[in-house]
Amino acid sequence: MAVATGVRPRRSGAAAPGRTPTGLFTGRDRELKELRADIARTGLDTLSGRKRPRCRILLVAGRPGSGRTALAEELAGRLERDYPDGVLRARLTDADGTPVPTDRTARALLAELGATSAAPAGADEDELTAALRGALTGRRVLMLLDDAPGAEHVEPLLPDEPECLVVAVARGPLTGVPDVRPCTLGGLETAPAVDLLERYAGPTRITVDPTAASAVVQECAGQPAALVLVGGWLAAHPKMSVADAVRRLRELPVPEGHEGTGRPLARALRLAYEALPPLNARILRLLALAPAGPADAHTASALAGCSVSAAQAALEDFVARGLLRTVLVDGVPGAPGALPPQYQVPGALAALLRGLLETTDRPAEVELARARMLERVVRQLHSCRAAAGLADPSVRRRVAELPRPLRFPSARVAEEWLRSRLPALLAAARLAVEDGGLDTLARRLVSALTRALGAHLPPEEAGPEQYGLHRLVLDVASRRSMPLEKAAALLNLGDLDARAGRTRQALGRYREALQSAREAGDPYATSRSLESIASAYRELEDWERSADWYRRGLELRLTRGELADEARLYGRLGAVHGCAGEWGESLRNWRAAAAAFRRLRDTAGHARALSEAAVAQEHLGRPQEAARTGAEAVECARRAGDGRLEAAVRLRLADLLERLGDPAGAEAQRRAVEAMDAAVRA
Repeated sequence: MAVATGVRPRRSGAAAPGRTPTGLFTGRDRELKELRADIARTGLDTLSGRKRPRCRILLVAGRPGSGRTALAEELAGRLERDYPDGVLRARLTDADGTPVPTDRTARALLAELGATSAAPAGADEDELTAALRGALTGRRVLMLLDDAPGAEHVEPLLPDEPECLVVAVARGPLTGVPDVRPCTLGGLETAPAVDLLERYAGPTRITVDPTAASAVVQECAGQPAALVLVGGWLAAHPKMSVADAVRRLRELPVPEGHEGTGRPLARALRLAYEALPPLNARILRLLALAPAGPADAHTASALAGCSVSAAQAALEDFVARGLLRTVLVDGVPGAPGALPPQYQVPGALAALLRGLLETTDRPAEVELARARMLERVVRQLHSCRAAAGLADPSVRRRVAELPRPLRFPSARVAEEWLRSRLPALLAAARLAVEDGGLDTLARRLVSALTRALGAHLPPEEAGPEQYGLHRLVLDVASRRSMPLEKAAALLNLGDLDARAGRTRQALGRYREALQSAREAGDPYATSRSLESIASAYRELEDWERSADWYRRGLELRLTRGELADEARLYGRLGAVHGCAGEWGESLRNWRAAAAAFRRLRDTAGHARALSEAAVAQEHLGRPQEAARTGAEAVECARRAGDGRLEAAVRLRLADLLERLGDPAGAEAQRRAVEAMDAAVRA
């Protein structure tokens, strides 16, 4: 059977580069031998005289609970040395049973390969899978694709590199993927099955009653997951004999819908579940609500409404009983920075626990538990974001007011928490938005996660996750006719598209945002849309349209008396007209910007506007006016106390004086800059 040690937990949406321990591997010698033989066997391409065009693919097929994942992990562990470029892992089905979108899987695998630059925010499935195949070219990698729902989720991820190996785990054959021969799992043979039972229950009772132990194996049909649960039940009840376990199993009714091959696991879970104290039984049921599967004591505490210590004790008890697995990071529970350990419901038990939750708890209780969990996530995200600014005394004071379990001691620990919990956090955001539309809690959660990502991760890492969040909001806002939320999502998506170089796509989103903003009657969103459209045209070097849209944005600001925005937009217009060579219009707008900054008493902005106005005057053939304006800009920059700005303005003035035939004046400005640099270094 199959059970493996663990590595680091997954970092992003779909991939699962880590493992959870599932027990101790035993048996399956024949299956391992068959799989290893399949690696070396002659494929159909070789038989036909063609060069093998892509990687070798192995398939481990079996029902959940048959030990299929553990067998694949054991095989990967034994082959790891043969693949020096590493082992990539991805789970292709979410904890709730829905298939993971292929683009999420491809992006996560690219992140594991360190190829995030090949996966910009907003890239579609074809781009990402092509980038993944490109990143694997020339590498010798073993890829483990767990819980594949079908061939259509596996085929796009297959490397074109013949030196790579893919081990897929699925319920049945992957029809449509060529040259794949499945290794189909049944139950364990009696000897290894008894060995597995003994490792959980202890040797004494198994040794004194081997007949009863064999009967347990028969009742469990040799299924490793069922044997683990029965062994855990025996470990938790030291006064019970193995014969008692057999009798209890036979007395339990078969749960509806689990006749046939699903019966042994359903009965074993019922045996383990009914022996739990009421609070622990409730916590176990509610773990079916944990986003993306993994949960820690904070998640369990919020779901059940109990203390963190009680939740932690329950989780550890579940591990001892075989009901949960501990997620390992570098071979130890938790994560660097003393983060609390995470626990994973075995995939074979997830659907059974959801069934227990539906039949035992009222819908209102389930919704309340989910709301408590999401509220806890929001508070943790606020604390995580605040940890990035602990150098600020005011931030430290706010963090000190939080309950101790929610605080992060440093920005490094907060970042580690964010990375290790990111799949669950993204799943929680999807859950909140899809279940509740864009109600208050969902808005707060998406906003808090977006800001935490921006505070701790570089743009190339945060951008793709933020893109997914904004697209999720857009889908719901469009479906529910919420124009303001739709405009906000479109603007955010447009900004990310523009950052990724997809300017025309960004322009389309900005135009849609303008329509939604006008429909909502929101002046801020309308102004932002107008300016974004202008900026996109500026990036496309369509100066006439850019100036036109900036002018529309300026008119709206003028009607509202927003002086700071007026000054900024006059400057944008001045810059665009300058790029178009329309220096008269450029000068007029820079002068208007300078006047607005002066009214605002913004001396730094005033200095920048005057310096740009001097450039326009020089292009218009007014060198003396340009020199006077440049000198005025230097004086404004000096009064602003901004050394970098003053240095830049002085150097620009020095270049102008040089062109005017005043080398002495130019040299004086440059010496002043050198003196400023020397003062800073001193």
